[in-house]
Amino acid sequence: MKKVLASLACVGALLAAGASRAQAPAPLSIVVFGPPSLGAFLPPVIKAQKLDEKNGLAIKFEERTPDAYTAQFNSGEFQLGGSASLLTVGLADTRGVKVTYLFNLFDFWGAVVTTRPDVKTLKDLEGKDLAAAKGTTNYVMFDWFARQLGADTAKFSVINTATPGLIGYAMADRAAAVQLWEPAYTTLLSKKPDMRTIDIGIADSWKKFTGSRNIPYLGVAAHIDWVEKNQKLIPKLYATYKEAAEWVAAHPDEASKLIAAKGTSDDQKAIAELVRANDRLRMNLQWASDVRKEINSVYAAGKSIAFLPSEPSAATIYQAPGQ
Repeated sequence: MKKVLASLACVGALLAAGASRAQAPAPLSIVVFGPPSLGAFLPPVIKAQKLDEKNGLAIKFEERTPDAYTAQFNSGEFQLGGSASLLTVGLADTRGVKVTYLFNLFDFWGAVVTTRPDVKTLKDLEGKDLAAAKGTTNYVMFDWFARQLGADTAKFSVINTATPGLIGYAMADRAAAVQLWEPAYTTLLSKKPDMRTIDIGIADSWKKFTGSRNIPYLGVAAHIDWVEKNQKLIPKLYATYKEAAEWVAAHPDEASKLIAAKGTSDDQKAIAELVRANDRLRMNLQWASDVRKEINSVYAAGKSIAFLPSEPSAATIYQAPGQ
């Protein structure tokens, strides 16, 4: 009898261990921009709320500068990118890198700020220095919008810096103007409210170009070979980000303390207000296939300024499960 009980106990232990292994969260490594950036907006919420674990994932977010992000994602060192802009995905595809845009997180918004009295329009920047993260596609999209307003961007003297450096340039008034986006824009204005924002005509120019006001811009992308091997994980990844976005929208004050953990109380208050308004944050989580038309319009804009040498393939727009 003792031998039987011992055998049953052993079998039970093995079954329990097997069940534990079966339920273990799937590990994922996702490269993102460092803060302040949109790619770094939801990850701290996902980890603090354990939304990845809830959905059967164990996500490790790895922060990189924009240039390093692009190099390491395109090389395949990282199979998943959480600061994936559409134009980066499209450009990679035209260069033979097989990647796809899984889902959108934020629509495009960008701005140019200045304190210089002689800079009132974008054309006034011709022949002057502009601090910008030129390696980002936020800058590329800004380039397109600036041209729609008649500015010759080739005449801008661009001081290239990583995204965290943009606020410093603006605070120290080290350039005639600074091109940046959220959440850096809100953080800057909370510290230096006298900054003037130059209109770049986003809504009007995009409406004229596409007939739409939606501009899919930044989301999560993956290498196609990873997608083919991990189809079951993609809905879980989408659900993780969706729940994070919904939690942020429902709890802006709590979320701001996670998103701007190293910021002051004023910084956190500004982030909370940014979330509530959403007019500049433009958080808009959707499967790529649900905004296919708008994505193709973004590609067309990229081609029109020769950023994209050719039309990216249809495979860059991931077809959501069940659609």
